[in-house]
Amino acid sequence: MQSEDFIQKFALCFHQTEPASINAETKFRELEEWGSMLALIVIAMIDSDYSKTITAEDLKSVTTVAELFEVAKNK
Repeated sequence: MQSEDFIQKFALCFHQTEPASINAETKFRELEEWGSMLALIVIAMIDSDYSKTITAEDLKSVTTVAELFEVAKNK
């Protein structure tokens, strides 16, 4: 699991946010498009692409994309 790959796949979960505007330090919950549906999409992406299971609580415990990457990597 590589950070750059994770960030790219995370960014592709968004449909209205420009992928290039998302980086490791992006506070994803501050993005206008972020909501419960996108949270489920991100959880599903991590499960299908990395065979890692994260929970809503895991998402709530982090602020940035880099922190989410670390949580997913360590599952």
